Amino acid sequence: MTLDVAYTWVDDRWPGYADELRALALDRHDLNPNRTRDNLELLRYSLRSLAVHAPWVRNVHLFTRRPQLPAWLNLANPNLRVTHHDEVMDARYLPTFNSFAIVQHLHRLPGISRRFVYFEDDMLLGAPVTPLDFMAYPRLARTSREARADDSPWTASVAGSNRLLDERFGRTHRWVNHFPVLMDTEVWADLLAQWPEALERTRASRFRSRTDVAPEFLYLHYARARGRTTEASLAESYGECFYFPLENRLAQMRLQRAAAALLRPKFITMNDNFGERPDPAVEAYVRALLERWFPRPSPFERS
Repeated sequence: MTLDVAYTWVDDRWPGYADELRALALDRHDLNPNRTRDNLELLRYSLRSLAVHAPWVRNVHLFTRRPQLPAWLNLANPNLRVTHHDEVMDARYLPTFNSFAIVQHLHRLPGISRRFVYFEDDMLLGAPVTPLDFMAYPRLARTSREARADDSPWTASVAGSNRLLDERFGRTHRWVNHFPVLMDTEVWADLLAQWPEALERTRASRFRSRTDVAPEFLYLHYARARGRTTEASLAESYGECFYFPLENRLAQMRLQRAAAALLRPKFITMNDNFGERPDPAVEAYVRALLERWFPRPSPFERS
């Protein structure tokens, strides 16, 4: 099976980005630095993990905002494809700070394989994987539910997506996934035709909104309901998928490191939960850990 990998990435330290974000933001959720910060260069280490544990990947696609590019990225690598938002997204949607809008365009990246794996830049491989490891979607022990008044845009969007799935396929428990997702361009075309209004409303949202749908969640469960994928058991998920939230608690980081060493999971997600001010001691600890896990530069880094 030929598989490409697609990454989304942004760095709020890029000149002018933070100023534009503040000028257009409507509320505190729009200014959440957890979604735009690149203080640990996790994309660099994700690519290192990919080179070590999935050398069979054909091409890597980086989807980002013009003119942003990581300073360390090796643009001469023939297996790297960089696409900026304005190359495949309609001008009326730009600039966008909404990952839900951005993810909807991954299947349109030039030259991407029919089936590809979507990695967020905080997702790493902890052990060797094959294409078959992406065929069964892992799941987390958290069921979807109806939206509440105090929900964040993310939680409300998952609830809205779940409501669409209930109406189409019947009510059931659905699991929230935060690990690499195998996607199919043909399934994307079907999905976009199934809920055109909801997905267009999401594309038009400059920031995440409570009226959006979460396309990763919607895609995963739509593909499953259509019989286009299988689902890993809860035991398999906990054994192979490790959620490593980045918190300002050094003791917690040490415990999570020990657990990861014990489990040796295939997938690790280091979600940024630092808030406004990451603890420098925690930052230093996590960066040293990443260097210990993945010391060798990948072919996607400059010499």
